[in-house]
Amino acid sequence: MRKLLIGLGATALIVIVGAVGADFGATIYAEYRLSRAVRNTAGLNWDPSVAILGFPVIPQAMGRHYEEVEIKANGVDHPVTGKASLEATLHSIDLTDASWLVRPGAKLPVGKLESRIIVNSRHIGRFMRINDLMVEAPPKETNDATGGTTESGISGNRGLVFSGTPRSAGFDKRVSVAVDLSMAGPDDTTLVFTPTGILTGAGTADQEVPDDKLDAVLGAFSSSLPEQKLPFAVAPTSEGVRGSDVIIEGITEGVTITLDGFRQS
Repeated sequence: MRKLLIGLGATALIVIVGAVGADFGATIYAEYRLSRAVRNTAGLNWDPSVAILGFPVIPQAMGRHYEEVEIKANGVDHPVTGKASLEATLHSIDLTDASWLVRPGAKLPVGKLESRIIVNSRHIGRFMRINDLMVEAPPKETNDATGGTTESGISGNRGLVFSGTPRSAGFDKRVSVAVDLSMAGPDDTTLVFTPTGILTGAGTADQEVPDDKLDAVLGAFSSSLPEQKLPFAVAPTSEGVRGSDVIIEGITEGVTITLDGFRQS
């Protein structure tokens, strides 16, 4: 009896391991095919990172419905900043027209779509001519468990800490400036940086600015960054910072997309 139970247990374990392995293999293949499809249709220089979430995946594929898919592309060429990262998180994806391997031209009805464009401090600094620029979340938000105020960990858009040396203003000392972010322009695709004051104290450059230099220094941190188009042309709903990256995020529901819309500029 004991040998029989051991044999049944071993057989069950083999079946379970085999099923998990098969699901893992199918997931890797589906992610690879989707990554290649996004690269080819969106004109990327290399394969983006793709993750099909929710275990097991084979039943999702058989039901022609993925629970959640993440697409991330780093270092994408951008006409204004030079480089940017693009992210999209798709929830409740209908695969009826696409198959589980997602054909390149297929239409994908999506229950909820989160879309982000990300520009790091270095590229923002080059655009603003502040080469040592570092961007951080407002001090009051840095102790938040998620690192920000949105579900994806993005800070609010008010009182961000921009630290750098504004040599274009004739000031050669590193300063910290409070900056607000907002969107403007056609389809809200221009990110506007509005400086509101000099910051001193802990967590800043702690550098005062003389009154006769104040306007010029603040002006160096004032700028507008055009062509910030989110993947799949989603309208922005929030902008802020995560780590040292400036992020514009848009969230929408009940849309139908095609993969070529991942890159908009």
